[in-house]
Amino acid sequence: MALLQISEPGQSPQPHQRKHAVGIDLGTTNSLVATVRSGSADILPDEQGRDLLPSVVHYETEGVSCVGYEAAEHNSSDPLNTLTSIKRLMGRGLDDIKRLGNSLPYDFAADEGGMPKIKTAHGPVSPIQVSAEILRKLAGRAELAFEGMLDGAVITVPAYFDEAQRQATKDAATLAGIKVLRLLNEPTAAAIAYGLDAEENEDTSAQRLIAVYDLGGGTFDISILRLSKGVFEVLATGGDSALGGDDLDHAIANWLCSELGMTHDLDPVEQRVLLETAKCAKEELTETDNVELDILDAKLVLTKDQLHELVDGLIDQTLSACKRAIRDAGVKVNQIEEVVLVGGSTRMPRVGQKVAELFDRQPKCSLDPDLVVAMGAAKQAEVLIGNKSADDMLLLDVIPLSLGIETMGGLTEKLIHRNTTIPVAKAQEFTTFKDGQTAMSIHVVQGDRELVSDCRSLARFELRGIPPMVAGSAKIQVSYQVDADGLLNVSARELSSGVESSIEVKPSYGLTDNEITQMLQDSFSHARDDMRLRALREQQVEADRMLEDLRAAIDKDGESLLDASELKCLEVALDELQVLRESCDDHRQLANQIESIGKSSEDFAARRMDVSIKQALAGLSLDEALDK
Repeated sequence: MALLQISEPGQSPQPHQRKHAVGIDLGTTNSLVATVRSGSADILPDEQGRDLLPSVVHYETEGVSCVGYEAAEHNSSDPLNTLTSIKRLMGRGLDDIKRLGNSLPYDFAADEGGMPKIKTAHGPVSPIQVSAEILRKLAGRAELAFEGMLDGAVITVPAYFDEAQRQATKDAATLAGIKVLRLLNEPTAAAIAYGLDAEENEDTSAQRLIAVYDLGGGTFDISILRLSKGVFEVLATGGDSALGGDDLDHAIANWLCSELGMTHDLDPVEQRVLLETAKCAKEELTETDNVELDILDAKLVLTKDQLHELVDGLIDQTLSACKRAIRDAGVKVNQIEEVVLVGGSTRMPRVGQKVAELFDRQPKCSLDPDLVVAMGAAKQAEVLIGNKSADDMLLLDVIPLSLGIETMGGLTEKLIHRNTTIPVAKAQEFTTFKDGQTAMSIHVVQGDRELVSDCRSLARFELRGIPPMVAGSAKIQVSYQVDADGLLNVSARELSSGVESSIEVKPSYGLTDNEITQMLQDSFSHARDDMRLRALREQQVEADRMLEDLRAAIDKDGESLLDASELKCLEVALDELQVLRESCDDHRQLANQIESIGKSSEDFAARRMDVSIKQALAGLSLDEALDK
């Protein structure tokens, strides 16, 4: 009797061809790698059985000397060559890093492309190179566990990472020799790890709203998710890519500095000692009401109440972001059924207490907050590599800020709005401004303000070879495509000729510490002024068009088709429009002047049209004219 190869539902029909995939949580303080075994996600430990890998790399003259626990031992003795909290530097420019202040005791330089590099004994290294070393170490764990090569990985990123930060993460993985299956938002990974989709599937008709509060070592994310029929849909996201447990440590360290009578101008060794002491004190106060600190030949006592005073301001910043995300999602606090705590910094009881007060319910924290993101990423990797059916789970993330293009007058035309579900593709047609224009500069921007100057510049490229036409005749289709990783590709195509140009947006630096949050706040607070300014700019562009077109027409046909008084009247009106365009700040006044000139020039335009028709039909018979 012949045997059939039978597999369990949802399992690979060819188990012998199972591929090796992992989920990687590349964290600010610690990193992890996980995989799925026998249907459940497991963290892959090192040879000593330790789950976490400290995100620390130590450099010597010859290069990388060690990564992880061994590297962390050099924190105090060799701080300039022991690189920590590198995630905070991913996708940032040198100017952005300077705004972080003295929180990082490193010497920075910039390469030709503007990417910051950290000076070490080995030479300058970029944050991407440092992250690649951490990823390479994690991949080594996986290959040791699998006794074979790694086929792919899902790497998690904060939901609030912008284009530059996501691309930097992907570049680091490529440098480490890891095939990236997908960049997955950390809150979504946490929801998958908790199996919230499975809970929802018990009642396929129900929709559930879930908030994921993720406070890590260096970043904070809040995401509002809707689960319906196996679909994870991110309704809104918010947070701060430069706020986390490190900042809580710095708040305590500043208090220590003040109590010891020390200035803030400390050498790198003193900085590290203070930060290590602050971190230990914070961790001990999760279990006790006070802690005695022996530091730099002095003894201090820090109580739990004092700790709350030091960190409450920072925790309140995260709660403000939560309120904005809830508002953006179009829901109310009492509609949220589950709150999930993620990230090592949520171990602090004060964090859980304040989150519970905001949402009026106890948050879920049954899984280890350090491990949960990597476990969720592993489950998603299992689906994407093909070992498990994707039928029962669909992820729909969103972009944090609107993506647009610069138009005439320095205006932002938004093609993809913030909190749009990804992957997504949008296209819009634009045209030329001048007669005979054969090229167009495309300026890609990110932000929610009306003016380009108030948004973030992402990339520029040119479309050349446009057939020369009358202004406004050419049709240029600009297409934006955001993939599942949140990475952007832009293309421009002239429809009549087919000439095309495109660019993969890879900015060399990211947004500053509070820039994303600030940009959103500004978009709300300045909305009325922005709309007024946009209306003014639009009328200024229309005035420029009228001035150029009408003056060109007068130069060509003015003397032959207009008498002296008519010509004088039009010229005076155009001069007045020119003055008004430069000095007026009321769009309505400018619009009235444009309308007035349009009416007074109608007769001139009609005469020009008559002349053009007569010239076109000159010498033709009636039949020929009708055919024409």
